[in-house]
Amino acid sequence: MAFSFSLRWIAVSVFILSSTLNYLDRQILNVLAPLIMSQMHFNQTGFGFLLSTFSIAYAASSLFTGWMLDRFGINRGISAAVTWWSLSALAIGMVTGFAGLAACSAALAIGESAGVPAVGKLNGIYLKPGERALGAAVNQIGLSVGAALAPLFVGVALVYSWRVPFMITGLLGFVWIPIWLLVNRMIPARYAAAEFAAPEETASRFSILRERNLLLLVVANVLWMGAYSVWSNWTTLYLTRVHHLSLKQAAGYVWIPPLLSNLGGFFGGWLSLLWMKAKPDALSARRRAVWFSACGSLLSVFLLVAPDARWATAIISISFFFALAGSVNIYALPIDLFGPQRSGIAIAALTFAFGVLQTVISPLIGFLGDHSLYKEVVWLITIPLFLAALVLMGCDSTRPLRGQPG
Repeated sequence: MAFSFSLRWIAVSVFILSSTLNYLDRQILNVLAPLIMSQMHFNQTGFGFLLSTFSIAYAASSLFTGWMLDRFGINRGISAAVTWWSLSALAIGMVTGFAGLAACSAALAIGESAGVPAVGKLNGIYLKPGERALGAAVNQIGLSVGAALAPLFVGVALVYSWRVPFMITGLLGFVWIPIWLLVNRMIPARYAAAEFAAPEETASRFSILRERNLLLLVVANVLWMGAYSVWSNWTTLYLTRVHHLSLKQAAGYVWIPPLLSNLGGFFGGWLSLLWMKAKPDALSARRRAVWFSACGSLLSVFLLVAPDARWATAIISISFFFALAGSVNIYALPIDLFGPQRSGIAIAALTFAFGVLQTVISPLIGFLGDHSLYKEVVWLITIPLFLAALVLMGCDSTRPLRGQPG
């Protein structure tokens, strides 16, 4: 059955706008952190605990939202999720204290935990196996655009209030839902699914959580995503506290690393696609791409001798580049190993791992930041990448799923 390449990618691109909104909501909190911390009177350690609150809720709900996407489908699942996180963003704009901010941040996390599994599941339906890491890279553009747009709201926050940006982004979610439903009707997923999807599996959806391959992916993701977490959440505070920029000055820099990291996502996707063309083995190609990315991440150590904010931003961008180059391959592996039908809960297991990581690492980074121990932060996000690559060596694409014939 013919199915237009351009139409498939148009549908994927429109869906990925949900990732932009997803990340914009949470990045506004990170970009405006110095202003919010000043008005609500808490330090970097407190900000770390705020991120932990978000991450606990994100991890705790991710498996449920993954199951919801597999059980009820993309359209109903993502519509419910976007509605939930948009209402939560509006609520953040109305809080009056730290406790309310933490509670609304947790509510935001519950809805946003569906974002990455939904995109992964959509990629599994619309894209061919060799295209899926590139699909993950395109999703990263959506995330990075959200991160790059967040600093634009600094001016709004300084002129009016830090609450206004949350009101704006909350309303945007209600604009996206009908747009996606219209595009999905015009470019139905069933055409792509009929051409590329694997047969429906008979095993219980939750039985996948006992699979050795998935458990290894979860461990690898915990080890890998430290750099992603640091530069997603702490770049503004790093530049304001280490290089003594004002919030307005920092806004001129913090959009650069997430935007340049897109190139890393495409680079990682291109690497695995190139190696898959030479040898049609997705697992081996993605493992090689992860190893390459881990080696490139060693350039992060030059941040310790960066003389000014411009050099620091350049090195952070390089670190973010290689973090994304490996990440797009790790997040593509659940679709390669388990198929599109169960990819929602499989990728949700990885987002659960990311939530657990942020829960643990965020207060630690806040403590290290309050005590100017930035050297330790750099090593904390660099060495585990090699351990993640080692863990992936234990995955085996020949292992059958539980409940499936061997």
